[in-house]
Amino acid sequence: MAEVGINATAAAVLGLLHDGPMTGGQLMAAAERRLSPYWSMTRSQVYRELPVLAELGYVKLGKPGPRASQPYAITAAGKRAFARWLNEEPGRELVRNPYALRVAFGSTHATNQFDSLLNSANTHHTEALAEAREQAKEAKKEGDEFTAAGLEFAVAYHKAALNWLKSAIAK
Repeated sequence: MAEVGINATAAAVLGLLHDGPMTGGQLMAAAERRLSPYWSMTRSQVYRELPVLAELGYVKLGKPGPRASQPYAITAAGKRAFARWLNEEPGRELVRNPYALRVAFGSTHATNQFDSLLNSANTHHTEALAEAREQAKEAKKEGDEFTAAGLEFAVAYHKAALNWLKSAIAK
C-alpha cells in the first residue's frame, strides 16, 4: 500500500498509539491528559481518523473488548508515516482566541458586557494556567520531559494571555 501524508489529528492519534494499543475513548483520555492544554481534538475527529488510518494500514484493529470497544495499535507503516510527519515543515501556526476576537470588536460592546468578557477570560486563563502547571509537574515527576515541555508551552501561553488581559482591562 502506498504511504500518504497525514493531517495533524491523525498524527496526534498515531503519536499517542506509540504508548500502546488504545480504544477511541482511551485515546481521548490520553489526548486530554497530554495534549489538551495546547492542542484540541474532539471525539468525532478521533473516531473519524481511526477508520481512515486503518484503511491506510497505519493502525490495526485488536480484539473487541467490553461493550464492543475496539482497540487500535500502530503498525510499522503507521510509525513510518508518523516519522515522516514529524520531519515535515509544520506550516503556519494558527491562533484562534475567541476572547481576543471579541476584544477586537470591543467598541461595539456595552461596558458591562465588555467587563464581563474580560472577567470570563481572566477566569478561564487563570484556571487553565493552574491546570497546565499541575499537568507539567506530573509529567516531570513521571520523567516524561517531552510531554512536560509541551505543557510548559501552555503555561507560557496562559501567562501571556493573563498579561494581555491586564493591559486590555486598563484601556
